[in-house]
Amino acid sequence: MAQLIVRNLEDDIRDKLRAMADAHGHSMEEEIREILREAALRTTFDAAPGLGSRLAERFRGCGLDGEIEELRGQPVRPADLKP
Repeated sequence: MAQLIVRNLEDDIRDKLRAMADAHGHSMEEEIREILREAALRTTFDAAPGLGSRLAERFRGCGLDGEIEELRGQPVRPADLKP
């Protein structure tokens, strides 16, 4: 089994962890192990879609089907909003 040391934990967080452990009837160390287990099992490590992908999905079917030009590395310029 591995050991983990957590440094610079705020006092109020420590106190809340101790209170949670007391409420569950076990040690603070066991409470922290349980929290870490639940967090690790609940978390997926698949890369979340980027902002562009999320925007494209959000507006799919709204008539915005054209490709959007990639502008990385381009100088900033104001949008041309004239019809």
